[in-house]
Amino acid sequence: MAYIRRGAQKAIVRALQSVGGTASRDDIKSIIAEDDGSGFTHDDVYGTVISRKGNEYIPFNYDFNFAMRELSVIDYIEKSFRGGKVTLTEQGRADSLSDFPNKAQKQAIREYWDHTKALREAKSGSNNANDQTSLGGNDDESTDDAQDVTDTWKTELLASLKKFSPTKFERFSRLLISQMGVKIDAKMGMVVSGDHGIDGFGYFQSDEFRTSRVAIQSKRYSDAPVGEPEIDKFKGVMDGFNAEYGIFITTSYYTDGAKKKAVQGAKSVTLIDGPGIVKLVERYQLHISPVQTFELDDYYFEQD
Repeated sequence: MAYIRRGAQKAIVRALQSVGGTASRDDIKSIIAEDDGSGFTHDDVYGTVISRKGNEYIPFNYDFNFAMRELSVIDYIEKSFRGGKVTLTEQGRADSLSDFPNKAQKQAIREYWDHTKALREAKSGSNNANDQTSLGGNDDESTDDAQDVTDTWKTELLASLKKFSPTKFERFSRLLISQMGVKIDAKMGMVVSGDHGIDGFGYFQSDEFRTSRVAIQSKRYSDAPVGEPEIDKFKGVMDGFNAEYGIFITTSYYTDGAKKKAVQGAKSVTLIDGPGIVKLVERYQLHISPVQTFELDDYYFEQD
């Protein structure tokens, strides 16, 4: 089903309220994707489409980025992000969201976008500047207000991972997990896909010098989620390797049944989904290079 453009303000506030008022942008999206009451499904939040220019992008990021601006306008989130975190204001924390956004808030948002349109026209020197608000406009990725450079590379990364061969994704998974502190076993850690049902094996030493045996399973899926039967099967295979816990990594996501199965019993399985992979690649700077740039803000285009 095609993604339907809609406001994400309430879903963002709801997500932040659920974790005490502060979270990263990526964590907010993850909470929204898993929240049955958010109004957005996992596919809504992370699904990609191909633009008219042939580029792959995530339509939800438009609504998310617009909503973040709008929440700042009505003072529901703090304007400065400390440590990359988004924080609710006192007003945002206290609102029951029963009448949100209300009439006055909608008016403030409309006035903000009208002002933004005027600045855009002054910046471009044309009266034909594209006017796009959080609930309107075209579906392409070219609108400045919708673009978040931090989203672009993440979309490209996940799309590339989904195109890996199964063997290359297994190698990538072992590389990533080794960056997380797991020492891959020189013999058992290089298990070929299909052999014994695991894709890697290693050891993790905690700060208390306790060493645990870790089994690794990786599934490169384009869209289909990992379900409970696959987690159940992996847990059974873990016993054959005497593993104390497991790590299951996939480019897609996990069903609710899979998440429950992962934490049942004496041995748990850590689940890493597509967005989780992206976070880890960013954290460990794995085959990525940081790029810094600057953009003029509205100050330079406002009229005296």
